[in-house]
Amino acid sequence: MAIHNSVLELIGATPIIKAQRLDTGVCELYLKLESQNPGGSIKDRIGLSMIEAAEKAGKIKPGDTLVEGTAGNTGIGLALVAQQKGYKLLLVVPDKMSREKIFNLKAMGAQVVLTRSDVAKGHPDYYQDMADRIARETPGAYFINQFGNPDNPAAHEFGTGPEILQQMAEAGGIDAIVFGCGSSGTMTGLSRCFASKSPHTELVLADPVGSILEEYINRGTLSDKSASWMVEGIGEDFLPPISDFTRVKKAYAISDKESFLTARELLEKEGILGGSSTGTLLAAALKYCREQTTPKKVLTLVPDTGNKYISKMYNDYWMLDNGFLERKSTGDLRDLILRPYSQRDTIVVAPNDLLVTAYQRMKLYDVSQLPVMDGDAIVGIVDESDVLLHVYGDEARFRDPVSTAMVSKLDKIDVSSPIESLLPVFDRGHVAIVVEGERFIGLITRIDLLNYLRRRVQ
Repeated sequence: MAIHNSVLELIGATPIIKAQRLDTGVCELYLKLESQNPGGSIKDRIGLSMIEAAEKAGKIKPGDTLVEGTAGNTGIGLALVAQQKGYKLLLVVPDKMSREKIFNLKAMGAQVVLTRSDVAKGHPDYYQDMADRIARETPGAYFINQFGNPDNPAAHEFGTGPEILQQMAEAGGIDAIVFGCGSSGTMTGLSRCFASKSPHTELVLADPVGSILEEYINRGTLSDKSASWMVEGIGEDFLPPISDFTRVKKAYAISDKESFLTARELLEKEGILGGSSTGTLLAAALKYCREQTTPKKVLTLVPDTGNKYISKMYNDYWMLDNGFLERKSTGDLRDLILRPYSQRDTIVVAPNDLLVTAYQRMKLYDVSQLPVMDGDAIVGIVDESDVLLHVYGDEARFRDPVSTAMVSKLDKIDVSSPIESLLPVFDRGHVAIVVEGERFIGLITRIDLLNYLRRRVQ
């Protein structure tokens, strides 16, 4: 293996793995691991392409400020290149982006501006429009504009596409490729490459439910209405200026739930940790494969690593909260308890534990209150306010036992009580302590009730 002088030299030349344990029907399914790029996604390719092309054209020089609107990975790709080449970078990102991506961007020196994810193009808070406006209002700033930048698809026409064809030649060629579409750079670039070098390869689009692209491909109608979706980085509510859909003849609309569960299945069966869009692409690829009656060699992409989604789609509690994992209904208040005590999911402390232990567990598990358990009996509850009032003015009291600060007069609710019985508890500023007889079942907070009500709407 060669020794490299820069992390930028590691962009591209990503490996391909043949799926072994997924149900691919009569087809062979290959997975190109774009997650192996140094920034963790396929967007490293366009980050390098767009910045180097702007340099060659004399549009930017080190020290300048680059501005872009991004749903995540393009920002990380740009941050990687900007960091290595000496540019300042300001990114406008929608607020549905995972925390891991935002932390990643800030750690690389990018300035991050959060904006709304519930508005469409044309609204002043839409992330692309806001980025354009900030670039125009910032002296000397350069707007990358991935959605209208021809050097975006060029990265795939002259890089990713030939790379795939060369690799798949060892398997006997490629009959179909399944991809997603955000800025449309991947689709447009691969489409142009295959048109000249592998015209028989079928192009298949994987699209989140809520995006307008699946309808446009399959029915030829362009809707002016889109809905929201939670998968990051793909799907659109308009046709990007650089897009070329002429060779795409088939599209699948994949729900958030199917996307997340399919990505988790990929990890369970193939050991590949992919991101949310990976699940969308893989779900569409599996549908395509299972529909075929003659064997085909099908390739799809793992566009980014799942490391950026550990707190979301790989977090069972987040999946349960959002209704993506099913839990057997009991018909009582247990349906609202996110962390049942019987499953040892409830985060607890003992009365003799130190208050600093309670504080650390609240921080680690992002909870505001802890049941105080003496064996299997609940003897109290301690929350942030209890700890604060006890230690304020004398920080040494963090070493006091939990029993000195906990509330021992408990407001318990029987598990068979109606949901309405929670409201007076919340009105008093308390958390609901659910019991069955004397047995502690779990806690219900305001957000647990809100999540339950939202799941019923879904």
